[in-house]
Amino acid sequence: MLWTFVLLVFGIVACASAVIIIRLSQIPPVTLAAYRLLGAALFLSPLFFREWRARHGRWPLRQLLTVPFWPALMLALHFITWIMGARLTPAANASLIVNLAPLVMPFLLYLFLRERINRKEAVATVFALVGVAVLGFSDYTISATFLQGDVICFVSMLFFSIYLVLGRKNRSGLSLWLYMVPLYFYAFCFCLLCALCLEAPLRFYGWRETGLALALALIPTVIGHTVLNYAMRRLRGQVVSILSMFQFVFAGILSYLFFREVPSATFYGVSFLLTLSGLLVTWGVSREEKAVSRPPAAATVTGSGRSQPGR
Repeated sequence: MLWTFVLLVFGIVACASAVIIIRLSQIPPVTLAAYRLLGAALFLSPLFFREWRARHGRWPLRQLLTVPFWPALMLALHFITWIMGARLTPAANASLIVNLAPLVMPFLLYLFLRERINRKEAVATVFALVGVAVLGFSDYTISATFLQGDVICFVSMLFFSIYLVLGRKNRSGLSLWLYMVPLYFYAFCFCLLCALCLEAPLRFYGWRETGLALALALIPTVIGHTVLNYAMRRLRGQVVSILSMFQFVFAGILSYLFFREVPSATFYGVSFLLTLSGLLVTWGVSREEKAVSRPPAAATVTGSGRSQPGR
């Protein structure tokens, strides 16, 4: 369980790099989403074929083709809208809206899985959302110029939340690699079709843009999103949702390192509340796992017929 949390934090840091790469790239948003997904599918394809050969005959081809379809559609829509929204609104607005996922995740988990959040997760959610609210009151501005980007980012957050919940729902359908590679490839096909109608995806954008697209595919997608899907299979959905809010913290740190953007004073207070919420859900899950995994005391039978704890 500890290593799952460590891996999740590593994946969250990888996801946080996406906003940096998106801001550096000049590729149109739908085309960039398509390149990102194609690169992810190609990077992971050796693992897919290795596992397919090892498990050949165990997974029906129909299941392999149908299970990842709807999550792939949600992921494609999330990538497209996130790239578009992040370029139309200030970073503070985009971070605020995308980090509202824990607010809708409990409803989606119950709708799709009948999974209810427990008391610790509810308290941690309150801490996390208070932090987002504080950020909103201090940094968030609504204007006609940014309204379109704000709405697109909110829709992107909904697509992202549904995509994660569907990944948790499909955890018993296919193994991780047999699930993730078709998911990335289907999402790429959808983005490519949209790009063919709206942009020019088949032209060469230069080596710099190609390198940025490959970095976007490898770091936040292959590493980040794959780890998120793995965590959704091993941890409770709201736990993953709350910890994913740390992307805001890591994105702020990366923005300072790459663009010398000095965080506002609010950044540190919100970071503290997010850290508190993350420690709370981690501590709660760890104690629950230890309680479940602790073996019961053995019993011995005395001559009087009464059972006593084993020594």
